[in-house]
Amino acid sequence: MVERQSGVALWRQIADRMRLAINNGDFDETGMMPPETALAARFGVNRHTVRSAMASLAEEGIVRPIQGIGTRIERRDRLRFPISRRTRFSQGLGNQAKELEGRLLGSATEPASIVVADALGLAAGTACVRLETVNSADKRPISRATHYFPADRFADIAAAYERTRSITAAFRELGVPDYVRRSTEISAIHAEGEDIRHLKLSPGAIILVATAINTDLAGRPIQFSRTRLAADRVKLTVEPESEEK
Repeated sequence: MVERQSGVALWRQIADRMRLAINNGDFDETGMMPPETALAARFGVNRHTVRSAMASLAEEGIVRPIQGIGTRIERRDRLRFPISRRTRFSQGLGNQAKELEGRLLGSATEPASIVVADALGLAAGTACVRLETVNSADKRPISRATHYFPADRFADIAAAYERTRSITAAFRELGVPDYVRRSTEISAIHAEGEDIRHLKLSPGAIILVATAINTDLAGRPIQFSRTRLAADRVKLTVEPESEEK
């Protein structure tokens, strides 16, 4: 049942539960969603609320209503994205997608907040470069990220990223041939604001958030990032260091 006093709209809660059921393969036998009456009974709500949840999933491209037939599930298998000591977008997705694309949405040089400064080992207020990026696989947006870099080392990283469309390649251009992941924290939230638009989600869709710190091989922090990933398109897996060679 849904939580009526949670502060989250009922249709959003139901859309989340249906999205999870689809990802778990609950309806794979028929490839169709159950009728609205069955879903209304399942969640203890009226058909109008179910209809709103279904419309939200249709906007995300997860389901497609077909007149006279019902609602077909359009779910594609989620991409597996490993989190490891050498996490890289392109290498992580490997051969799961034919075409990978990184796009720079914007950049700025600004004083580091307390959180950013602590992550990068800087004094609060020290200049850092912020990049806003979107990564896509086969034309489908997968993640939107906010990255921070120490400006004294990476003043030109926006231009380097614009040329290469890759953080790894931009680092290489700027004298960092290799780097490693110091830490990753993963959480889940409802999509809102610009994440909805750039990831082509409906309001209330679930996104995974990976907050990470990368360092050069000498252990100096070079990147602090907060990556938001569409939960219905990506499955994060944590790989032990022993698997990395």
